[in-house]
Amino acid sequence: MMRRYRITHSTSLSYDSPVRASHNELRMTPLNEPGQTTLENRLRIKPLTWSLVYRDHWGTHVTAMESLAAHPRLDVEATSTVERTHLGRAEESLGWEAVRDLEVQDRSYEWLMSTARTRAGDGILDLVESVRGLSGPRDVGLAIASVLRDTMTYQTGVTGVHSSGEQAWAERRGVCQDFAHIAIGALRTLGIPARYVSGYLVPQRSLEIGESSVGESHAWVEFWDGGWTPIDPTNGTPVDLDHIVVARGRDYEDVPPFKGVYSGTGSAALAVEVTFTRLA
Repeated sequence: MMRRYRITHSTSLSYDSPVRASHNELRMTPLNEPGQTTLENRLRIKPLTWSLVYRDHWGTHVTAMESLAAHPRLDVEATSTVERTHLGRAEESLGWEAVRDLEVQDRSYEWLMSTARTRAGDGILDLVESVRGLSGPRDVGLAIASVLRDTMTYQTGVTGVHSSGEQAWAERRGVCQDFAHIAIGALRTLGIPARYVSGYLVPQRSLEIGESSVGESHAWVEFWDGGWTPIDPTNGTPVDLDHIVVARGRDYEDVPPFKGVYSGTGSAALAVEVTFTRLA
């Protein structure tokens, strides 16, 4: 089973007065890995003085760029053609003893560390206790995703880019970033390595070849129980042909599609649009 998509990720930063220069990092290139092949990726940046492409510590494709002439607006368009194929789940889930093995824990240190966004407070600790007695790590991971899906309400404007999972859990509302941070905080508290995945989710799975739809970036989670098992606590659906991986990290701080600074006194307004076209 295979699907091929063209994804156009357009970002515009408009300043209320021209800025002298801007320095940014872009993470908008889907990864090449089993089950996912990026056939084409093209970035159009205006204005652009220079750029540098590298892979960060987590394996993400990063474009560092500067615009050193005065400009009232910065436009970035990333166009990718990505082919997704179905991967069967090969690894059997290991038990608690294997996941908590000292060698595994040492090797997975970065996926177990607490961060400001994933740190468990009283609320997430209560969530942890509600699933602690389940028989194995995979049962726990799937149960956490189910609880979040059933309990949380997807709502924009309640949390911000710097909000923690604990804050979102207290509100029982948030966006996919918050769902992911809560799940990661709970999993790591139980000693299960977990990582944040940033990418895209095709908004209409019934798209016919040649049809397009408008969506946005998306976030989900992978946890280790003998292999990396993906879960999407926001949607409660399997991570499969309609999920496109761009970046992985400890939390959102490691994976933002667009971040940077500019030199100037004006404020900036950000506009983002992601369009998906099914090609095959």
